Amino acid sequence: MVQMTYAEAVRDALRTALSIDEKVMCYGLGVTDPKAIFGTTSGLVEKFGPNRVFDVPISENALTGIGLGLGIEGFRPVMVHQRLDFFLLAMDQLVNGAAKWHYMFGGTMKAPITIRLVVGRGWGQGPTHSQNLQSWFAHIPGLIVVAPTTPADAKGLLLSSIFDDNPVIFIEHRWLHNQIGEVPEGDHRIPIASANTVAEGGDLTIVGDTMMVVEALRANQDLHAMGIYADIIDLRSVSPIDWPTIMTSIKKTGRLMALDTGAATGSVAGEIIARAAMECFGDMKVPPTRIAMPDVPVPTSRALTKDFYPDHHRITATACAMMGKPGPVVDEGSPSTPHDVPGEWFKGPF
Repeated sequence: MVQMTYAEAVRDALRTALSIDEKVMCYGLGVTDPKAIFGTTSGLVEKFGPNRVFDVPISENALTGIGLGLGIEGFRPVMVHQRLDFFLLAMDQLVNGAAKWHYMFGGTMKAPITIRLVVGRGWGQGPTHSQNLQSWFAHIPGLIVVAPTTPADAKGLLLSSIFDDNPVIFIEHRWLHNQIGEVPEGDHRIPIASANTVAEGGDLTIVGDTMMVVEALRANQDLHAMGIYADIIDLRSVSPIDWPTIMTSIKKTGRLMALDTGAATGSVAGEIIARAAMECFGDMKVPPTRIAMPDVPVPTSRALTKDFYPDHHRITATACAMMGKPGPVVDEGSPSTPHDVPGEWFKGPF
């Protein structure tokens, strides 16, 4: 095990994949830039050469078509977008091309392509640079959607994504890029659709991914102080979802809180609640609840974003309400960092 950041773990996965298979390629806007997409691609072009690691013009739809063609011809391309929002210009290639290819040809052909999309917020990113549309992608049959939270999961799931024969959307929350954790060396892979229970308890089931898992773990400290113990499940994959892990927990706790970094309506959290109601209705002690983003575009102003994003305080208060206990008194005080950045290390949107 080696200590590294989330960004370093992504780079380590790319380096490992490029070393294992000469058919792996990595390209995207900023891949060879000095900042190397938050440092996730630094040093790769020097090691593997410009024929396998390269920058590209701004033409998202064409680049996705090239990736689809490479996948059909036996390559394993990794395409990178510094913001999920930039990728919206390539929906036709993704939905009507990559996601359908295996099915349309009766399983005789495949189109492996991994598309890294960075999401997140802060520094006045506003409505067109702060979206997490994971539920869009999860709705598309034939498409895998992965969203790791920890450095170890980032490496293990990215390697599994690259060597999967299906097209994969790999979502990275940029507030996690500087998170440090222990990461296995070498060809470390984590099976897709395997949720991870990161905390255990018998009172409540909390399910989410990426930053909402981080917020849930923060809330868990306060909940323990009040005698509330929760199963916290990190989805890691939002399509397909590891339903057995979720349902087993709900049957144990009888309470479900689903968290989402996307808008509430049509969210992955809503799908989890719907499925739980269908399969575990008789096990529910209280109605399930969902914490997600408001159904309005993300504001730019720091004054408007202050209470826009749900955080650990809201998770704690909601959990207390589900348990029939009074919520804690929140001391706003003077936060150690502004609300729109994750820490002092965060110096800008790119």
